[in-house]
Amino acid sequence: MDDEFAPLEPHDETPSDELERLARETLEAQAGSTDTIGSRRRCQRVMDLETAGAVQDARDNFHAAWVLICGDTQGHYQLARRFARRATELGESRAWTLRAMAWDRWLVASGKPQRFGTQIIKQHGRWSLGPVEPSVSDIERALFAVPPLYVQQQRAEQLQRQESGLGL
Repeated sequence: MDDEFAPLEPHDETPSDELERLARETLEAQAGSTDTIGSRRRCQRVMDLETAGAVQDARDNFHAAWVLICGDTQGHYQLARRFARRATELGESRAWTLRAMAWDRWLVASGKPQRFGTQIIKQHGRWSLGPVEPSVSDIERALFAVPPLYVQQQRAEQLQRQESGLGL
Protein backbone atom coordinates (compact mmCIF):
# COMPACT_ATOMS: atom_id res chain seq x y z
CA MET A 1 0.00 0.00 0.00
CA ASP A 2 1.22 3.51 -0.78
CA ASP A 3 2.36 5.18 2.48
CA GLU A 4 0.72 8.42 1.40
CA PHE A 5 -2.71 6.82 1.75
CA ALA A 6 -2.00 4.41 4.59
CA PRO A 7 -4.38 4.84 7.54
CA LEU A 8 -3.02 6.54 10.63
CA GLU A 9 -2.20 3.99 13.28
CA PRO A 10 -1.79 4.70 16.98
CA HIS A 11 1.78 4.83 18.27
CA ASP A 12 1.28 3.11 21.65
CA GLU A 13 -0.72 6.11 22.80
CA THR A 14 -3.89 6.40 24.77
CA PRO A 15 -6.78 7.68 22.64
CA SER A 16 -6.61 11.01 24.54
CA ASP A 17 -2.91 11.40 23.81
CA GLU A 18 -3.49 10.47 20.18
CA LEU A 19 -6.24 13.08 19.82
CA GLU A 20 -3.95 15.70 21.32
CA ARG A 21 -1.17 14.72 18.90
CA LEU A 22 -3.56 14.85 15.93
CA ALA A 23 -4.72 18.32 16.99
CA ARG A 24 -1.11 19.49 17.34
CA GLU A 25 -0.26 18.07 13.89
CA THR A 26 -3.32 19.83 12.48
CA LEU A 27 -2.22 23.18 13.90
CA GLU A 28 1.32 22.69 12.65
CA ALA A 29 0.02 21.82 9.18
CA GLN A 30 -2.05 25.02 9.13
CA ALA A 31 1.14 27.05 9.51
CA GLY A 32 2.68 25.39 6.48
CA SER A 33 1.40 24.47 3.08
CA THR A 34 -1.96 22.88 2.42
CA ASP A 35 -1.78 19.19 3.31
CA THR A 36 -5.11 17.86 2.04
CA ILE A 37 -4.18 14.19 2.29
CA GLY A 38 -2.80 14.55 5.81
CA SER A 39 -5.86 16.53 6.85
CA ARG A 40 -8.21 13.86 5.52
CA ARG A 41 -6.23 11.13 7.26
CA ARG A 42 -6.36 12.98 10.59
CA CYS A 43 -10.10 13.63 10.21
CA GLN A 44 -10.73 9.98 9.39
CA ARG A 45 -8.72 8.89 12.41
CA VAL A 46 -10.77 11.14 14.70
CA MET A 47 -13.98 9.70 13.24
CA ASP A 48 -12.61 6.18 13.79
CA LEU A 49 -11.82 7.03 17.41
CA GLU A 50 -15.33 8.46 17.85
CA THR A 51 -16.87 5.31 16.38
CA ALA A 52 -14.81 3.24 18.82
CA GLY A 53 -16.15 5.33 21.71
CA ALA A 54 -12.71 6.74 22.50
CA VAL A 55 -13.65 10.45 22.46
CA GLN A 56 -14.64 10.68 26.10
CA ASP A 57 -13.97 13.84 28.03
CA ALA A 58 -13.85 17.60 27.46
CA ARG A 59 -10.21 17.50 26.41
CA ASP A 60 -10.81 14.71 23.87
CA ASN A 61 -13.76 16.57 22.37
CA PHE A 62 -11.73 19.79 22.19
CA HIS A 63 -8.90 18.08 20.31
CA ALA A 64 -11.30 16.22 18.01
CA ALA A 65 -12.99 19.52 17.15
CA TRP A 66 -9.62 21.12 16.28
CA VAL A 67 -8.80 18.35 13.86
CA LEU A 68 -12.19 18.39 12.16
CA ILE A 69 -12.53 22.16 11.88
CA CYS A 70 -9.46 22.00 9.63
CA GLY A 71 -11.06 19.33 7.45
CA ASP A 72 -12.38 20.01 4.01
CA THR A 73 -16.01 18.93 3.98
CA GLN A 74 -19.23 20.23 5.39
CA GLY A 75 -19.51 16.95 7.29
CA HIS A 76 -16.17 17.61 8.99
CA TYR A 77 -17.36 21.05 10.06
CA GLN A 78 -20.66 19.64 11.37
CA LEU A 79 -18.76 17.09 13.46
CA ALA A 80 -16.40 19.84 14.66
CA ARG A 81 -19.48 21.76 15.84
CA ARG A 82 -20.71 18.74 17.76
CA PHE A 83 -17.34 18.03 19.38
CA ALA A 84 -16.81 21.70 20.30
CA ARG A 85 -20.31 21.95 21.78
CA ARG A 86 -19.75 18.77 23.78
CA ALA A 87 -16.37 20.09 25.00
CA THR A 88 -18.00 23.29 26.31
CA GLU A 89 -20.80 21.31 27.93
CA LEU A 90 -18.16 19.19 29.70
CA GLY A 91 -16.40 22.32 30.98
CA GLU A 92 -13.59 23.01 28.47
CA SER A 93 -13.51 26.81 28.46
CA ARG A 94 -11.03 26.92 25.55
CA ALA A 95 -13.67 25.34 23.32
CA TRP A 96 -16.03 28.33 23.20
CA THR A 97 -14.11 30.11 20.45
CA LEU A 98 -13.66 26.83 18.62
CA ARG A 99 -17.41 26.30 18.86
CA ALA A 100 -18.04 29.67 17.19
CA MET A 101 -15.39 28.98 14.54
CA ALA A 102 -16.85 25.57 13.70
CA TRP A 103 -20.34 27.02 13.48
CA ASP A 104 -19.16 29.79 11.16
CA ARG A 105 -17.12 27.44 9.01
CA TRP A 106 -20.14 25.15 8.61
CA LEU A 107 -22.36 28.13 7.70
CA VAL A 108 -19.87 29.45 5.11
CA ALA A 109 -19.56 25.96 3.59
CA SER A 110 -23.37 25.89 3.42
CA GLY A 111 -23.44 29.21 1.54
CA LYS A 112 -24.98 31.06 4.49
CA PRO A 113 -23.82 34.17 6.40
CA GLN A 114 -21.53 33.56 9.36
CA ARG A 115 -22.86 34.24 12.85
CA PHE A 116 -19.69 35.39 14.56
CA GLY A 117 -17.39 36.59 11.78
CA THR A 118 -14.56 34.19 12.60
CA GLN A 119 -13.86 33.09 9.02
CA ILE A 120 -11.75 35.29 6.80
CA ILE A 121 -12.43 34.21 3.24
CA LYS A 122 -11.23 35.26 -0.17
CA GLN A 123 -13.98 36.49 -2.47
CA HIS A 124 -13.39 38.08 -5.87
CA GLY A 125 -9.66 38.30 -5.16
CA ARG A 126 -10.05 40.11 -1.81
CA TRP A 127 -9.94 38.93 1.78
CA SER A 128 -13.04 39.68 3.81
CA LEU A 129 -15.45 38.19 6.30
CA GLY A 130 -18.08 37.80 3.63
CA PRO A 131 -21.69 38.04 4.78
CA VAL A 132 -22.17 38.06 8.57
CA GLU A 133 -25.54 37.67 10.28
CA PRO A 134 -26.39 41.23 11.42
CA SER A 135 -28.57 40.12 14.35
CA VAL A 136 -25.61 38.65 16.27
CA SER A 137 -24.27 41.25 18.68
CA ASP A 138 -20.75 41.78 19.95
CA ILE A 139 -22.10 40.74 23.36
CA GLU A 140 -23.02 37.33 21.93
CA ARG A 141 -19.59 37.16 20.29
CA ALA A 142 -18.01 37.87 23.68
CA LEU A 143 -19.96 35.00 25.22
CA PHE A 144 -18.19 32.75 22.72
CA ALA A 145 -14.82 34.45 23.39
CA VAL A 146 -14.82 36.00 19.90
CA PRO A 147 -13.59 39.59 19.39
CA PRO A 148 -16.04 42.29 18.29
CA LEU A 149 -16.93 42.30 14.61
CA TYR A 150 -14.90 45.44 13.86
CA VAL A 151 -11.76 43.67 15.13
CA GLN A 152 -12.44 40.72 12.84
CA GLN A 153 -12.97 43.12 9.92
CA GLN A 154 -9.66 44.83 10.73
CA ARG A 155 -7.93 41.44 10.63
CA ALA A 156 -9.35 40.78 7.15
CA GLU A 157 -8.25 44.23 5.98
CA GLN A 158 -4.77 43.65 7.43
CA LEU A 159 -4.48 40.35 5.58
CA GLN A 160 -5.52 42.07 2.35
CA ARG A 161 -2.92 44.83 2.86
CA GLN A 162 -0.21 42.25 3.54
CA GLU A 163 -1.11 40.31 0.41
CA SER A 164 -1.19 43.50 -1.64
CA GLY A 165 2.27 44.40 -0.36
CA LEU A 166 1.04 47.52 1.41
CA GLY A 167 2.28 46.37 4.83
CA LEU A 168 0.50 47.14 8.05
